[in-house]
Amino acid sequence: MTDPRLLRQLDFIVEVDKLKQVLRRTSIVGESRLENSAEHSWHLGVMAALLSEYAPPGTDLGSTLTMLLIHDVVEIDAVRTMIPIQMYTA
Repeated sequence: MTDPRLLRQLDFIVEVDKLKQVLRRTSIVGESRLENSAEHSWHLGVMAALLSEYAPPGTDLGSTLTMLLIHDVVEIDAVRTMIPIQMYTA
């Protein structure tokens, strides 16, 4: 029998993979294409790990990294329901 928790975790992994399809409004440094939300979250996580020595004493790096890696998950569903800005600026 498969562990139900493991199945939910695997479902979550499949869901967060959709962040690769969510384009942000910022370009990648030195590139002409837009950054996606997965790249954005990864970059924030790398910066937090690299710069953690400058964080205040007692900062929980594990919790910080977890928050940075999942903070844009809501964009997976939000992007499906966004109203184009052109509708309000035309």
